[in-house]
Amino acid sequence: MKQILITGKNSYVGKSLESWLGNYPDGYSIDFISLREDSWKEKDFSAYDVVFHVAGIAHVSSDPKMEDLYYKVNRDLTIETAKKAKAEGVKQFIFMSSIIVYGDSSSGERVIDKNTVPTPSNFYGNSKLQAEEGIKSLDSGKFKVAIIRPPMIYGKGSKGNYPKLAKAAQTLPLFPDIDNHRSMLHIDNLSEFIKLIIDYEDRGLFFPQNKEYVKTSEMVKLIAEVHGKKIKLTKVFNQIIKLLGVRVEIINKVFGNLVYEKSMSTYKHLYQIRDLKESIKMTEKDSH
Repeated sequence: MKQILITGKNSYVGKSLESWLGNYPDGYSIDFISLREDSWKEKDFSAYDVVFHVAGIAHVSSDPKMEDLYYKVNRDLTIETAKKAKAEGVKQFIFMSSIIVYGDSSSGERVIDKNTVPTPSNFYGNSKLQAEEGIKSLDSGKFKVAIIRPPMIYGKGSKGNYPKLAKAAQTLPLFPDIDNHRSMLHIDNLSEFIKLIIDYEDRGLFFPQNKEYVKTSEMVKLIAEVHGKKIKLTKVFNQIIKLLGVRVEIINKVFGNLVYEKSMSTYKHLYQIRDLKESIKMTEKDSH
């Protein structure tokens, strides 16, 4: 049985992984730990095979007053946790980074491949990238470091932009039909991917995503359909959105392009168990 310690008591990804691995009660034992106070430093990590580090500040802020906190939590705390895990004999450290290390989505086609150099455009992305740099050097024969750079994660109970789009899908009669592409990752696909990384005791840099790229307007239409709503897609606003998208961050987030080249996301074992249509149904089922 694998003994797993998840940092971050209220993490959406952490809680989702716990319930996913609950399907295999003989295979995994899971504990959570909060890193908010210093008491975690007293905890003995030596009982664990894996530390899954998801504690961090997730929302993107451009408030300069927040900058120090981002580096303190997302970078320094990550490195400190990894060093403690290594010193106490943990075999594998899995770190949740983000596609945000590559900067923002753009109005033009934006395809990230193996040669794309990370260029963070805010201190959230930069703090994640510096955390990666800080823990990579700890990797050794006995201590395997796995870094995951997921795109936008969604699923029942997720936060961020997805719930806003879901709300729009249920209330708006019209939605802009912009031809964009985004990599996204349903929470079940991510949970299965992490399970496999743990099973194979893997190390390295990983880019999991859904099989299909997502076009925002098509996703909004799928959400509306699940709720029995009709939404009309229109190109009337496209020109204005394209002009605004250059300057307005939220428009770029919704309608911009940002994808991983698909071969980056293949793994030795299938983890993309939910397709887009099924994942939207599961996310929206019984949610209001």
